[in-house]
Amino acid sequence: MSHADAGMPPPHGEPSAVPSVPGPRSVLGARGVVTEVLVVLGLSLGASAIWSVLRIVERLTRPVPLGQQTSSLNTSVTPDRPWLDLAYQLVGIGLALVPVALCLYLLGRVTPPQPGTAAYRVLGLDLRRPRLDLVGGVALAAAIGLPGLGFYLAATALGFNTQVSPANLAGAWWTVPVLVLSAAQNAVLEEVVVVGYLLTRLEQGGWSARWAIGVSAVVRGAYHLYQGFGGFVGNVVMGVVFGLAWRRWRRVGPLVVAHALIDIVAFVGYALFKDHLPWA
Repeated sequence: MSHADAGMPPPHGEPSAVPSVPGPRSVLGARGVVTEVLVVLGLSLGASAIWSVLRIVERLTRPVPLGQQTSSLNTSVTPDRPWLDLAYQLVGIGLALVPVALCLYLLGRVTPPQPGTAAYRVLGLDLRRPRLDLVGGVALAAAIGLPGLGFYLAATALGFNTQVSPANLAGAWWTVPVLVLSAAQNAVLEEVVVVGYLLTRLEQGGWSARWAIGVSAVVRGAYHLYQGFGGFVGNVVMGVVFGLAWRRWRRVGPLVVAHALIDIVAFVGYALFKDHLPWA
């Protein structure tokens, strides 16, 4: 039995079986980029896109027209037990962010775009440029949110989209804070995975900016397809705008701020004023 098998240190002068320094980071080729991207998307928003395709097929085969159907978001799990419902909501928000951790891990360990720099800094998911993140985010939210609302109303009226009910939590003291957390979770998850991570990896794989942004936008639209064709088209447009913003700023910070603001207005506004909204 060898010294290694016995758990004993090797004698003086014998090389250890365990390297004393970490080995080189893995390097992805073009095929490796595609493989890694498919795995990451398959574990996160790509899976949501597949379910959304099935969902829209199910909706289109109902006897009820698409425009008369409802897509409900942020729903209560146990409305009769608010404390348990809160636990469900918080756990759901936390687990939804695991793919973000996976993306940051992979960007830091496998072909890092900027070796020696933390992945979250490479993506601009930090506080180094707060003015750009805030001002850029507010500008993007205004540019996307207001026209997006008009497009949603038109698509719903024309029967191309379901009626979206963004907030359906049972009334409790924690309803608004949880809706804000849900909006922030959506923003971080989507902008890190389908913009920061995806565009970085596709760029490393030799994809042109046009094709990379196009793929990112279509993926974004696809996982919103459960809402209807209006949700798909609107989010593809949003994906193109956000992809171009990423190319300009190289930061997901403004995108996260913009996405969070749009969702907070939609979620909290609907929860507080749905009885007064003409389209609710």
